[in-house]
Amino acid sequence: MKLYTETTDGSAIETKESALVWHYQDADPDFGSFQAKELLDHLESVLANEPVSVKSGQQLVEVKPQGVSKGLVAEQLLSRMVQRGTLPEFVLCIGDDRSDEDMFECITSVMSRPSLSPIAEVFACTVGQKPSKAKYYLDDTGEITRMLQGLASASDQATWNPSSHVPL
Repeated sequence: MKLYTETTDGSAIETKESALVWHYQDADPDFGSFQAKELLDHLESVLANEPVSVKSGQQLVEVKPQGVSKGLVAEQLLSRMVQRGTLPEFVLCIGDDRSDEDMFECITSVMSRPSLSPIAEVFACTVGQKPSKAKYYLDDTGEITRMLQGLASASDQATWNPSSHVPL
């Protein structure tokens, strides 16, 4: 990845807690895409016998340990809530690239299990119009912000419901 970063202006390496990611969103689009394909092929070849997964996403190439995924984290989070006796009533999952697809699949499959409240609302949203396991699409980060503001406003109104207050 260092070699590709040195030869691709506008690219960078990000060290995450559970992954190493090569980003090229600030690189020339054509050259960055070409370099990403070359890097992906090289890493898949060099790391073929290692317990890692190599994936490309939206202007990135990622290497992470096998078995580590956003879907697994979502599954464990929901399982812990159930173990503590807290059945989630609302689940919102938003992602913007292929690395989010296992998370969307996880929460979609959870909907069919009794681990959620019977009144649970579950929403999987991908950002941008593209094939996805998410049921809903948001166009961009501005639309995400507007949706979250709308949810916050609706939540505030639901918390203060004049019909639930009996005058003395």
